[in-house]
Amino acid sequence: MKLNLAEAAIGAGAVLEAPYAISNAGALIAQGYSIDSRTIAPGELFFAVRGDRFDGHDFVTAAIEGGAVAAVVSRLKVAMLPDAALAIPLLIAEDPLTALQSLATHVRRQWGKRIVAVTGSAGKTTTKEAVATALSAKFHVHKSKGNLNNNYGLPLQLLKLEPEHEIAVLEMGMNHSGEIEALARIAVPDWGVVTNVGTAHIENFADGQAGIARAKFELVASLPGNGIAFLNCDDPYVSQFGRDFAGKVVYYGRGPCANPQILSAIEDAEGVHIHLRAGERETNLTLQLLGVHNALNAMAGIAVALEAGVDLEAAIVALSALSAGDKRGEILAIRGATILNDSYNSNPEALRSMILTLAARPATRRILVAGEMLEMGSHGPDLHAACGRAAAEAGIDLVVGVRGNAEYLVTAAATAGVPAAFLPDAEAAGNWLKANLQAGDVVLIKGSRGVHLERAIEILQSSPAQSPTQE
Repeated sequence: MKLNLAEAAIGAGAVLEAPYAISNAGALIAQGYSIDSRTIAPGELFFAVRGDRFDGHDFVTAAIEGGAVAAVVSRLKVAMLPDAALAIPLLIAEDPLTALQSLATHVRRQWGKRIVAVTGSAGKTTTKEAVATALSAKFHVHKSKGNLNNNYGLPLQLLKLEPEHEIAVLEMGMNHSGEIEALARIAVPDWGVVTNVGTAHIENFADGQAGIARAKFELVASLPGNGIAFLNCDDPYVSQFGRDFAGKVVYYGRGPCANPQILSAIEDAEGVHIHLRAGERETNLTLQLLGVHNALNAMAGIAVALEAGVDLEAAIVALSALSAGDKRGEILAIRGATILNDSYNSNPEALRSMILTLAARPATRRILVAGEMLEMGSHGPDLHAACGRAAAEAGIDLVVGVRGNAEYLVTAAATAGVPAAFLPDAEAAGNWLKANLQAGDVVLIKGSRGVHLERAIEILQSSPAQSPTQE
């Protein structure tokens, strides 16, 4: 939302100061908002936030060179700024990150319409896309970009709200307790969707999944009394979240408590075919997405859309065109083989689901390339080993583990009789694929973001075919 600097300063809880040469500083308009001097666009307001490895105050000059209209800086850092930084208006705050969040809340309240927040251990980005897509059959929807879902990304997405937007769908992530509660204070959601409670980030919770469940429940607890909680009926934790919520609860999934309810879901090469019931109506939906688990994500989208007044068939038409996001179930054809590129991130629940998807694909060989799943803590070895056993039980022909705890996955698969190999990093995985990939293979590539398994695909794509070598 475009704001003049005077209003931006008020919303951010900052003091506007400007060079004498700029007499109308308060009337200048912020065309957008940024925390990255490398990508800032002319006219944007730059927030000099501090991160774990950087301090935005070191890049104020670069932001000015990029065309920043003004910068939000810390009161303690003003005297240390270079002279060039004093050539533009400054919004002086105690902390630029807090100012960013305060301004986001100001814009959200000025906008004043419905916000739907989505969280969960797995599938929240796809669910956010499904919710936004189903709602778009009737409304002008603003949705958060990618998975910008933390205390930096969420405020930046709120600042993109415009008067013409009729509803907003935002993703909320967390890796510690209290984070979703803090994000909810910024976004003030009206409705909330919770997908599941898994083991992602379990190393940060001394009491395991129970602690993760309490952290996810923070979204439901933040909703107003007239709000709506959309809960996955099939998840043993999430299905209980409605007990202590005073507002309306809508359950979705396969179980008898669900409405909308999945009556059947079958995956083939054409997509995921869902037969569903919503109210007294039964109908069908085919998703152009990998994995039967996406049927649950689609049900969340339908549940929210129906409550918002979208016609069921209109929502289904919209969802039938939903496509996979970048590195989130993309299907690539390389050297006569099929690559299932799900390399953006991983956790045990998502990996086991995608193993079933791989197992269902017609192939000469089904190969799993599984990167280490991070933030598992002391649970890591057992959780990786369980995924190795799941691969063996699903009939996967070959398992390749990449980095760290993925060695336990490889060992478990090999113990169960599956040919397996362990590699140290993504580059080694790319070179292994170069040497071993055969026409007719179907390969699932999945790992935590920090493993960068997309690099393996890049190496494979950039290299000519070679004769296969023995494993």
